Amino acid sequence: QVQLVESGGGLVQAGDSLRLSCAASGGTFSLYTMGWFRQIPGKEREFVGTIRWDGGNTDYSDSVKGQFTITRDNAESTVYLQMRSLKPADSAVYYCAAQRFLDYLNTARFVSSGYSSWGQGAQVTVSS
Repeated sequence: QVQLVESGGGLVQAGDSLRLSCAASGGTFSLYTMGWFRQIPGKEREFVGTIRWDGGNTDYSDSVKGQFTITRDNAESTVYLQMRSLKPADSAVYYCAAQRFLDYLNTARFVSSGYSSWGQGAQVTVSS
């Protein structure tokens, strides 16, 4: 089971950019499909985006498409979430998730139940 640690969260102003990192350890990172989710209190965890094991494909929720970009560096066992033009509605705890051998055609990559490893979360707060 891979262990995940997010970093890079914080308080920013509307319109700013922020990049979250998620460092993995304890597994062969290139075997994992990676996902990003976010959650605000009282609501279910929301899918943000996902990236294939080799970085060759990414998918995003409609709410962040064109605004957020996911990349990965398999040599560094790290996945990134670049967020631009942030809005107060983007404020949430952001989680990275990993699932080994999750076929990229499997729609389970869009839901939290499709992932078995999770980071501790990184708070992102966007002020207006």
